[in-house]
Parts: sequence; C-alpha cells; structure tokens
Amino acid sequence: MMTKMLKTAAAVLALALAAGPAVAAQGDFLVRLRAITVQPQEKVGPVLPTFPTSGGSITNAYAPEIDFTYMLTDHIGVELIAATTKHCVEGGGALAGVGRLACTWVLPPTLTLQYHFAPEGKIHPYVGAGVNWTMFYNEKASTQLNTAIGATNVNLSNSFSFALQAGVDFDISEKMFLNLDVKYVDMDTNARLTTGALVNNLRADINPLIIGVGVGWRF
Repeated sequence: MMTKMLKTAAAVLALALAAGPAVAAQGDFLVRLRAITVQPQEKVGPVLPTFPTSGGSITNAYAPEIDFTYMLTDHIGVELIAATTKHCVEGGGALAGVGRLACTWVLPPTLTLQYHFAPEGKIHPYVGAGVNWTMFYNEKASTQLNTAIGATNVNLSNSFSFALQAGVDFDISEKMFLNLDVKYVDMDTNARLTTGALVNNLRADINPLIIGVGVGWRF
C-alpha cells in the first residue's frame, strides 16, 4: 500500500511542478483527503500480575483521513484532523504462544496550530503542533486469549497529550493541491483485562507515526 501511495505522490508531484502558483491567503479554507498509514512506535508492558514476563507489540493500520484547515493569516493556520483505525496487540514473552491478545478501534481527533512558510509559489511547506484526544472503542479480547485464560473483558483508558506535524502542499491548480504529511502523536493507554474475578492491567505507550499522502482543495 505504501508503494502505491508513493507512486501516486510522484505522479501528482510532476503535475504540481508544471502548474502555476496559487496564493494561500488569510481566510482560505483548506480541505484535505489523505490515505494514511499509522505506525505505532510502541512500548507494551507486561500483563500484571498474572504474566510479569510478558510483553507485546501493536499492529500498523491503514485508513482514509480528512482534515480541515482555516488560515487565520497568510502564514498561520489551524487544522482539525479526523480518522479512525483498528489496531491489535500481539502477545510477546510469556504470551507469545497466545498470539493476538485483543483489538480496538481508535478515534484520535487532533487539533494543530500550523505555520505555513511560503504562501506564494507552487510549494507550501508547513509545520504544526497541537493537542490530541484519543478515544478507544469497541475493545475486544481475541478468541486466542479467551481460549487461553477464559472469557475476558477489555477496557482501555483514553489519552490526552501533544501532537507534532510537518507537511507540504504542492499546487496542481489554483484550487487543488497534493499533500504530503507526517504527524507524531504522544499516545498511551492503560488496559484493564477482567477475567471473572481476576483483574490484570497492561500499560502501552503507542506513540504513532502517521504518514499521509492525499489531495486537497482551497476555498
């Protein structure tokens, strides 16, 4: 999937370099639609107290993402990012033999304040920083975990922290542009695993790197 994304980006970039410049200005409203890959830079702790020598990893995900940017000035914009992805925890250490432990859907709305370096010209790089609120929903223990230790209920705590962003817009026409975007989100959760009267806890620092390629429209 990433190979296709990069090939698409290269093709549209060629069109962008041949296009005339479009001026980004105060009051502009930008809408971008991206294909993203979410790659957790994770650190998964043990399942305590039952499996102190366990560990794990978190799967990557691919999804569409939409964002909305309003230009407060020619250089300053504020962006709201919305997407939802599904991730699973794979067991490690003492739980490596179980395999998949649980899966959850993640909804991480993110608000960033951006600085746009070149409002005039064909290429518009920007950087941003802001806040992220991550909600975990539809958490479910895997069949493998239920078989190994019994029917288990999974609950994940939400996360609130910072986000960093860098990207660039390449003009295709006066209103349309190609977008490349990278975000880092500081994200963590505490998982509560309830199996009958037994309660286990697991802490995971997820900290995803989110890489996106897409198109946008300027209004």
